[in-house]
Amino acid sequence: MRIALLAPPGVQSLDVVGPAEVFWEAARRLGDPNAYMVQVIAGSADPVRGTGGLRFVADRHIFDPDEPIDTLLVGGNPSFAAVVPAMVQWLRRRAGTVRRLGSVCTGVFLLAAAGLLEGKRVTTHWECATRLRTEYPNLDVDADQIFIRDGNLCTTAGVTAGMDLALALVEEDYGRELALIVARYMVMFLKRPGGQSQFSAHLAAQMSGKSKIQQVQQYVLDNLTAPLSGENLADQAGMSVRNFARVFRQEMNMTPAEFVDAARLDAARLLLEDSAKSLQQIAIRCGFGNADGMRRAFIRNLGIGPGEYRLRFRSAWGGRGHTAAPYPAGGRP
Repeated sequence: MRIALLAPPGVQSLDVVGPAEVFWEAARRLGDPNAYMVQVIAGSADPVRGTGGLRFVADRHIFDPDEPIDTLLVGGNPSFAAVVPAMVQWLRRRAGTVRRLGSVCTGVFLLAAAGLLEGKRVTTHWECATRLRTEYPNLDVDADQIFIRDGNLCTTAGVTAGMDLALALVEEDYGRELALIVARYMVMFLKRPGGQSQFSAHLAAQMSGKSKIQQVQQYVLDNLTAPLSGENLADQAGMSVRNFARVFRQEMNMTPAEFVDAARLDAARLLLEDSAKSLQQIAIRCGFGNADGMRRAFIRNLGIGPGEYRLRFRSAWGGRGHTAAPYPAGGRP
């Protein structure tokens, strides 16, 4: 099946290279180079300048005679300067002829400009979601997803999410076993836990601009086993509970309880990745009380339990010395 990757001027290079590598590896594992035929399509015959100083010599351009396309994915441009009218017209004409249509990162703006997303549920890079909502108010924008499938339309979050989408399409086309083999070889996981806006609690604390809120965040990070109720945190800030909750949410776009959860999860994830401590030991050390409480927090926030998280993300040098082999059984290809 032919996979067409539309590369606008100034394309984010990984929007093209990432999905292409996933599809190529899947075809290689199948032993059939024609299982996926990846083509880069540009707006003209000239090389496309991408980010990172890369240039793409496209296989085809939009003025070439049409060829059948199975899946058409549109790359994004970080500067939003790539809404080329001829490319928009080409998308309008070709969209109804493909089995699957999608975008990577800010490529969704090209699809929106072509009028192909009306009433659709979509995502994009978290930093661009507000702009997408403002410019296209008829779209249902969910900025907390790695990728979204709405009918035959697929949209993704930023940059590396294009690889997540490509892997999901491989699973859809050829099954879970092949997708797992490709994911293992490329040192990816088949389905990422959590959403793209679930930042580290430590990073969130650094981003905060309110000194009282920063002090409370640091107190949380330093006292994970302490009682961290809203009342206790408000006392630390010297504010009323109601005002503290309002200011915290306004500044951090999350509740104090959500921040406490994130802080404890951060600490637990680090210990799961880099230590051999038992789940019960980690749960107590991170303020969850017991392993069952920690498990509920992991499921609620990440969609997987701490045991499965450890299996996926244990460091090569941490824990009991286990390593995640990047190659399938049988060694290097």
